[in-house]
Amino acid sequence: MEEESLEQRLINEHQQEETSSKRNKGRSFITLPFIIANESFEKVASYGLTTNMIVYLMNDYKMSLAKGQNLLFLWTAAINFLPIVGAFVADSYLGRFLTIGLGSIFSLLGMIMLWMTTIVPEAKTTAGPYALLLSSFLFIAIGAGGVRPCSLAFGADQVDQREYHKNRTILETFFNWYYACGCFSVVIAMTVIVYIQDHWGWAIGFGVPVILMFLSTLFLFLAAPYYVMNQVKRSLFSSLIRVAVVAFRNRKMNVQPLGSSVHQYYLEKDSTVIVPSDKLRCLNKACIIQDRDQDIGPDGMAKNPWTLCTVEEVEELKSLIRVLPIWSTGVIMSIHASQSSFGLLQAESMDRHLGPNFEVPAASFITFSTIVIVVWIPIYDRILLPLASWVYGKPVTLSVKLRMGIGLFCAFMSMLVAGIVENIRRERAIAQGFMDNNGPAVLMSAFWLVPQYIFSGLAEAFNAIGQNEFFYTEMPKSMSSIATCLFGVGMAVANLLASLIFNLVNDITKRGGEESWVSSNVNEGHYDYYYWFLATICSFNMLYYMICCWCYGPVAGEV
Repeated sequence: MEEESLEQRLINEHQQEETSSKRNKGRSFITLPFIIANESFEKVASYGLTTNMIVYLMNDYKMSLAKGQNLLFLWTAAINFLPIVGAFVADSYLGRFLTIGLGSIFSLLGMIMLWMTTIVPEAKTTAGPYALLLSSFLFIAIGAGGVRPCSLAFGADQVDQREYHKNRTILETFFNWYYACGCFSVVIAMTVIVYIQDHWGWAIGFGVPVILMFLSTLFLFLAAPYYVMNQVKRSLFSSLIRVAVVAFRNRKMNVQPLGSSVHQYYLEKDSTVIVPSDKLRCLNKACIIQDRDQDIGPDGMAKNPWTLCTVEEVEELKSLIRVLPIWSTGVIMSIHASQSSFGLLQAESMDRHLGPNFEVPAASFITFSTIVIVVWIPIYDRILLPLASWVYGKPVTLSVKLRMGIGLFCAFMSMLVAGIVENIRRERAIAQGFMDNNGPAVLMSAFWLVPQYIFSGLAEAFNAIGQNEFFYTEMPKSMSSIATCLFGVGMAVANLLASLIFNLVNDITKRGGEESWVSSNVNEGHYDYYYWFLATICSFNMLYYMICCWCYGPVAGEV
């Protein structure tokens, strides 16, 4: 093939644009803080709105818990699903900068509309304010779809990849600050923003995120003249579809065992993959050259890409299919993380005082999960692993599979402990005469909810980070963008499943005139039974995960 490889093209570009490269060396230091600021302010604004939203819907829009929770499930699912659409649009059409810019503007407009719902004089139950609320949710979800999948990759674009070894420290520093600022932003959103909403009202509480989102958009565009903007490349989605189509067309082809000289495989120039793997052999039919004169042109390229694919393209689809079972275990695990509204309602019914004069906002208790992640990661990486290595006299690490499994166990423990605490809280509420009264605080500290949040944070620290590492290492580097989106898509699917489970439990348990387990009145409902039901699902998920690991076989680095 005469077409240059990616590496050759990069070398030629470096030689042709040496002057421009020298000028861009300092761009990393100039632009990276602006990208981090854009992402950080966006997270403070968006998480500051979502954390306390169930209270706003139930108090101002007079929604039941079931209706409000379902609306939030769908909204969160959209926020988590649209980033993969945004990644596709950015890679195929608009580029990352324009996608982030449009996403920031959409988020800003959505937050302005949401703030306007707090100052609308007419009743919230009428069509106008309700339509404005839904429109704001839609705009914010579209904005998240533009910002979140591209921000990290756009920051990495600023580092000159042609001099990667020289700029490796810059890239690693950017990743560290990016994640550190992201976690810190979530903590600020769940504490400061929530405190403002609880004590100064919704108008100010929703107005502050508007200002922050404006600053986020402003910081992005301020550095526009200095950004390194890579050219749009063809999306991987079309090649994945082509492999499936060609393999289906050739389904009746007789395939000989690998290693035989009967088949010739279509390869890219300078390809390191000579033959397809033995996994999912049915897809190998997409890269077999049946007639070189009819299939291959004079330039060495396939005459029709819809009749012949490269070995690399086949392996890309295989890698995606192979990780899906383990990905699905993460989806089930993420269902437990979608139950934050229940913890909020529990906290509201308990004593939240920290000292005689300060009362912790109910929506801030979920912050303990994020704090656990921020604290645990450096302890695990800088203290526990080095200590274990010193004790055993050799480097000690936990495999990615083991870490994901530990995360699933912590998710199970989170729901089990949550059910136990809720069972005790409900019994005390009934004993104190609050069965029909959802208002007064039970004589029980809300800090009893912290253990379930600790387990939830550990579940994310082990499983979520493990998933991202698993996808990134097991999938080809050409699919890194898809690999980084898989966890977010899993969260979206988890929110939809959580909504389905919630509705089924609600409909089944209230039959015969009984009070629903997930009643809006936490004292009349049985949130403890609901938590234990989710714990049962998590326990079966652990067994399913072990089967998936056995079927998958060793991962990269394992024997």
